[in-house]
This record gives sequence, C-alpha cells and structure tokens, in this order.
Amino acid sequence: MSMTADFLLELRSEEIPARMQAGARADLEKLFVKELAAAGLKAGAITVWSTPRRLALIARDLPLATQALREEVKGPRASAPPQALEGFLRKTGLTREQLTERDGVLFAVTEKPGRATKDVLAEAIPAIVRAFPWPKSQRWGAASVSPESLRWVRPLSGIIAILGDEAIDLEVGGVRSGTVTRGHRFHHSGDVTITGAGDYAAKLRDAFVIVDHAEREAIVRDKARAAAQEAGLVLVDDEGLVVENAGLTEWPQPLLGRFDEAFLEVPPEVIQLTARVNQKYFICRDAAGNLANAFVCTANIAATDGGAAIVAGNRKVLAARLSDARFFWEQDKKVPLATQAKKLARITFHEKLGTVADKVARVADLAEWLAREGVVPGADPVLARQVAELCKADLVTDMVGEFPELQGLMGGYYARAEGLPDAVADAIRDHYKPVGQGDDVPTAPVSVCVALADKLDTLRSFFAIDEKPTGSKDPFALRRAALGIIRLITENGLRFAVGEGELLAFFADRLKVQQREAGVRHDLIDAVFALGGESDLVRLLARVSALQAFVGTEDGVNLLAGYKRAANILKKEGTATAGAKGEGVVPPTGEEDPLVLVDDPLFKDIAAEFAHGQPGLPYAPEPAEAALMAALAQAAPKVEAAVREEAFTTAMAALASLRAPIDAFFDTVTVNDADAEKRTNRLALLDQFRAAVHKVADFSRIEG
Repeated sequence: MSMTADFLLELRSEEIPARMQAGARADLEKLFVKELAAAGLKAGAITVWSTPRRLALIARDLPLATQALREEVKGPRASAPPQALEGFLRKTGLTREQLTERDGVLFAVTEKPGRATKDVLAEAIPAIVRAFPWPKSQRWGAASVSPESLRWVRPLSGIIAILGDEAIDLEVGGVRSGTVTRGHRFHHSGDVTITGAGDYAAKLRDAFVIVDHAEREAIVRDKARAAAQEAGLVLVDDEGLVVENAGLTEWPQPLLGRFDEAFLEVPPEVIQLTARVNQKYFICRDAAGNLANAFVCTANIAATDGGAAIVAGNRKVLAARLSDARFFWEQDKKVPLATQAKKLARITFHEKLGTVADKVARVADLAEWLAREGVVPGADPVLARQVAELCKADLVTDMVGEFPELQGLMGGYYARAEGLPDAVADAIRDHYKPVGQGDDVPTAPVSVCVALADKLDTLRSFFAIDEKPTGSKDPFALRRAALGIIRLITENGLRFAVGEGELLAFFADRLKVQQREAGVRHDLIDAVFALGGESDLVRLLARVSALQAFVGTEDGVNLLAGYKRAANILKKEGTATAGAKGEGVVPPTGEEDPLVLVDDPLFKDIAAEFAHGQPGLPYAPEPAEAALMAALAQAAPKVEAAVREEAFTTAMAALASLRAPIDAFFDTVTVNDADAEKRTNRLALLDQFRAAVHKVADFSRIEG
C-alpha cells in the first residue's frame, strides 16, 4: 500500500480580479509549504492554478502521516543536589517520576506520535485561508458584523480538500468543505463532483472550465493572432493583455471585430489606449504597419452564432469610448498650446517650488542656455525656449485628463495640428524621454535641450529644498531623472558639468548603477570621481573605459600592486609630501640588496647617469632609485599632457612605463634606510610616483 497520496485543494469564490491572481497563486503555495513544514511534512511537486472563480493547488506524493518524533534532553546526575533537579524539572515541565535514568544520569524523554496528514490539513487549510494576504479583501453575509469574521477577496463559496480519494472535513467562516464544485457560469449548470487530484482538471474541462491559467493564456495569445491573420492583419502583441484576458475568462474565445474607419483620424495611441485600458481589447495593424480599424476581444463563452452578437455588442461599447476620445481630440485642437499653457499657473507643481508655470519658466531659461552656450551643438535657442514654454501645455487638455499616460505625446500631436514646425512638435512629444532603460534617447538638438533641461530642473529643484531620495523611497522619481540625464549626455556626447557636491555624488551613484549593466566596474568610477573636479560625464567615462582596459593588463595589475605598496609605506610613515618626517615607525631592516642592478634596458643609460651623482642630492642614488627618478621625470609630464588632451589610452601607456622601474625599486632599494637623508628622498620619490598615478585616478579606490 502506497504511503503517499496526491492532495487537491480548491478555494472557490466570486470573481478574483485578474491582476491579483499571480500573487494569489504564489501566496497559496508559500503558505501551504510553510504549514506543511511546521508539521514536518514535505510534498513532491506542487502545482497552483487560478481562474476568475477559483484558486486550486495540487500537491503530489504527500506522506499520509507525519513521522513519530523521540526527543531526549540530558539532565543532572541522579545524585545531584535537589536544586539542580528542581531546575531541570521546571525547564522540562515533567515530574521526577517521568524522567528516565541511564548510567546514573537523568534524561527527559518525550515521544511525539506521528499524526495523520489529513488531520494536519484539516487544521492547516483554515489557517491558510484566514492568513491569506489579499491586497484587498471583504467580509460578507450576516457574520460580517464581527471583525473576527472571515475576509476573502470576494465571498468564498466552496472548498474542496481531498487527500488521495478521501475528502477532508473542515470548515472556514461557515463554508464547509466537500467534493463538489461548479463549472462554467453560463455553459454548465449543476454540480461537478470531484473524486481527487487525478480527475479535477478533466472534469472541469468537461464543464467548460480550463483551470490551468497558462493554458488559457496560450489560447488567448494564439487565437487572437489567428483571428487577426484570418482578416489579413497583424495583431499588436501585448503580453499584459494576454494575462489579463486569461484572468477574466474560464473558457476564452478571442473574436475579431471592426470599428468605424472614421475613428482612425484620432491619434493611434489614443485608440490603442482606449481599447486596451477601458475594454481589454487587442488592436491590429495592416500590412503597412498602420493602425487598422479592427480589435480582438476575448469572450468567455463559445457562442452558437460564431460570436457575431458578442462582437456587435463590443463594437457598440468601443464606439462609445472612441466617440468620447474623438470629442476630446476635436475640442483640444480648438485651443492653441500657448493658450493652454497659461492655465498651468493654476496647477501646483510642489508647495515649495511653485506652480507648473514656474517650472516651465525655469526649464525655458535652462533650455535656451543649453542651446545658446553650445552645450547641445546645433540647437536653436529660440526654438528651445519655444518648445520649453509649450511642453507642459497638454497637461490641461481633456485628452490627457482622460489618459495621463499620453502627456507629452498629445502635446506633440496638438503642436503639429496647430501647424508648428516638426522640430517643435517632436521635441514636445519627446521631452519626457528617456523614461526607462529601454526607452529611446532623443537626438534632435532642440529635443535634447528640452528633455535635458526638464530633468535637470527637477533634480536641482528638489535637491535645493532637501527632498532627496531615501532608501527605497523616491516619490519624485529623481533617480529616474538622473538616469535620463546620464543617457542624454553620454549618448549624445554632451560636454558640460552636471553639478557639484551632493548632486554630483548622486550622479556618481546613478552612473554606477547604469554602467554596471554595461560591464563597467563601480570601483573604477569611484577612483575617477575621487580625484574631485570631474563632473563631465563623457570625459569621466572615457577615462574609466581606458582605466578598465589598463587594469586588465599585466602592466596594470603590477602597477596597481606597486602603487598600493607605495601608498602603504607613505601611510605608515605619515608622509604626504616630500621631506616630511625623519625617524619613521618602520624599522630600517637593510635586508634589500642595493647593489642589484636595474635590468630594464630602457633605463640603463639614464640610471648610469643618475648613479654618478644627481644635482641637489647629498648622496649617489642606487641604480634602481635613479632609474625610477628618470622614469618619473619622463612619465609624469606625459601623463599630465595626455589627460589634458583627453588621450586617456596614451596616459595609461605612460603609466605603464613606470611598472618596471617601481618593481625594480622595491626589489633592490631600502626605502626605510638608516640614513635619514636617503629615507627622506626615497619617501619623496614614492610620493612623486603616487602623484603621477593620481593624475589618472585615485588607485586606492581600485579593488585588487
């Protein structure tokens, strides 16, 4: 006889909103697993399904009983003082007679017999139902006057709980479990009796309910595409709509309908939004990619007339919605954007930052400045100001009042309808871009000016009133604005300082987030920012890119190691500048051999020259010391010049020339020499080396 069985749970209710079903499936599985684990049970595979009217869970291979548990707790010796025994009895809650003695030691032994899994489930299911975290729930019926009464997303009407072929008897909030469910609301009347997990899906399918949401989604997706194809059209894919329609139906039937072609004079985005948001319809395009006067709705019944009556009803409802949209479109076009813009003085942007009209004035000044100063090459300052003054005007239109998602886009349509230049209409349309990582970045000069000015003003304004993001909270979407600015600047190659102080630090954090996806190391961004004074993002990223390539080479790795060694010695000596202190904390060991010659042929002659005496030095330097001095004399000005000319790869090559001399220096020269003058000079030399490296980046911030 098998010691496991499959378990079926169905919680049937009135319609569960489509948007809540995925979360409910996850919560049901999580709560079920948690309850099982608390009883020492674990199922095999768990499947959770949802329809508008039910949540179902099938747990495979569930043990029929929990394991018996035996627990031993070691106590004091039998001969121990009474106080020790009393303490142990208190802790275990047992009497002396209940203890077991073994080899002169007392033990508290408790045996917990195994429980039938059906008994565990009879307690667990009501606990799950009562603990269920619906985003919104309700009470119902006479019992609802009590705050202790059951809450569910919609009134709970039935529970099935069957382990193997045995029904589990339980009751939650007046709803008693059984083996009976209901089929499709319209296609099936009467009860559907379930015998267990094995026949649940099949019996419901016979009653016109496809219980697997993934299967319904596939039906919606495939049949909607096929319906469009049959009409010679292409369905506009919309996975969110697929999931929503599957969540609204138990027997989905996609059907294609047509609407009056006259509605196509309304902007296509308006039609799509009207169809999608209000009616949950898909839209279609013709072979040329233009919006077609067709929609695909998802019925919940297989109609005897092929769906003609359903399509006719849906066409009627959509026509009413599109008539409203066309009315808004016609009315809005009668008022020029400049007139609409005057109404912005009535809308508060933020209590400390004035009205939307005040924001527009700031954006207009900034956009004009970006164009006039040539920050955005080729931008006309007059057009930049004009666009900025009109870019928020559509906020007060009827259409944007109905569909806030269309702000900016509708402004572009109204500008074009008004006869304003394309550059103006496009810039109004695109001034919120880029909104997210996948969004396009404007490239037309005037569009870039206004998009940049709008986001910069938002950031600067909210930072000025100390409304910065904290933790996960970012009510004014300042992180998104910063990412938008970064993309506008970097993808258009704009050269200007984004800010200073806190604002610059904020950009640094956002830049690290954005560049991480491009495979750029955050520590290298830190290393360049740490030098200070670098707020030109294009130049900064060019420097970081060259730095990343350099630290990936053998020269880079070794130079970084040499830098860290030099920095550590300077830190221990407390030396920030040449000739700092005399007696150091590092004892002079004299272990390094100062007579080993430098073997790098590039520095042989120079080293020899330095070895014969250096003007200003009171001693003849070691060959490796002389070689490092010579290498620094050559490399430092090259690094400086290359950085000034933004030839960062050249700067890295100049740094690479220091790798062999610094290695040889550490191999052969005693920095912490007993001779104070030698020590002072050598520390100064390391400080010069560190200063040369710092012309490129703060290598102390680089990991590795």
